[in-house]
Amino acid sequence: MTASPAAKAAKAARAAAPPSSGERPAPTTGPAGPAGSAARPARRWWRGVAAPAAVLVVLALLPYSALEIPVLLDGPVNSPGSLQLLALCLVFGGLALGYDLMFGRTGLLSFGHALYVAGGAYGTQLAMTELGLGLLPAIGLALAGGTAAAVLLGAVSLRGLALGGIGFAMVTLAFAQAGSIWVQRNPGGLTGGEEGLPLHTGAVPDALVGVQNTANVYWLALAYLALTAAVVWTAVSRPVGRVWQGIRDNEQRVSVLGYDPFRHKLGVFVLASALGVLGGAMHLLVTAGATPRSSTPEFTLTLLVMVVLGGSGTRWGPLIGGVLFTFLDQRLAVLASSDLVHGLPGILRAPLSEPMVVLGTLFVIAVYAAPGGIASIRRSLTWRRGEEAR
Repeated sequence: MTASPAAKAAKAARAAAPPSSGERPAPTTGPAGPAGSAARPARRWWRGVAAPAAVLVVLALLPYSALEIPVLLDGPVNSPGSLQLLALCLVFGGLALGYDLMFGRTGLLSFGHALYVAGGAYGTQLAMTELGLGLLPAIGLALAGGTAAAVLLGAVSLRGLALGGIGFAMVTLAFAQAGSIWVQRNPGGLTGGEEGLPLHTGAVPDALVGVQNTANVYWLALAYLALTAAVVWTAVSRPVGRVWQGIRDNEQRVSVLGYDPFRHKLGVFVLASALGVLGGAMHLLVTAGATPRSSTPEFTLTLLVMVVLGGSGTRWGPLIGGVLFTFLDQRLAVLASSDLVHGLPGILRAPLSEPMVVLGTLFVIAVYAAPGGIASIRRSLTWRRGEEAR
């Protein structure tokens, strides 16, 4: 039976349409038959195991490198200042990756993720100072308490979805704001108010204290990032990850298929919050203190910007966005007070002396250049090469 002209036109339009941000472009060239089939598992193995392992090895060896990178770093890669900056980037890469479980994978826009990050930092610190626990028991107690709070507050927040996604966002924002106010009020002198709390080094192993042990703190931050990536990537590749994606795309269809959207959304909320609590404990160790900024809704907004910058719902995007945003945020602040900027004409010195102005400008440029995030650039180039090869 011959297709109608309208059907042929529709088929041609679908073939010419570019892939969406969540789709992989169809291969247009490459080996066919058994050889091509054998190459696909090899590529999947490289992307799923070998590539992350190679990146992990390279990052683990950085403390042994004396390479100097002018402008980007103030000293050699293995200097304490450089390693502390890189460790902070790794922590935020893990935090952004965990936050993307809700936002990019399930479509839940939470403005309260900072509550759990601050809970990890302040909870670990108070467990060491007030309860006399060591570092690992303190982190374990903070993780247990933060997870229990996530179950309770997550169940309450998800009921706000009856008002739509904005209801969930507003309820989580209210909880985060309450937590931030509590931290800044400094009840009983527990939180230190606006000054925060310095790290209680007496309960921390000697291998993690002091400038001479910055490499060990860096490796600990790398271990947190590796653990977060392993948990997130494993979860999204399992059937539950496909249910999360189904909830993001069409929650009603998921319900029709017999799955409970509320239970799955609560599960991803608790998992992301638990990773945030653990990240808060790592942030405490890397920055040597708990700061009230980590409890504010602005902190969550920063994580959202990192995810969007890197590419929400992608494998590497949130990690790249978290690392890149943190690095630029720290380095632009140093650049703003440098002699190089002070020696520029006023028309250039004024904007460059405000790091957030520069960072905001770069973010706008990145959004226009890569609407799907940095991780979408490779997919776009692959699709364009395929179109040119036709």
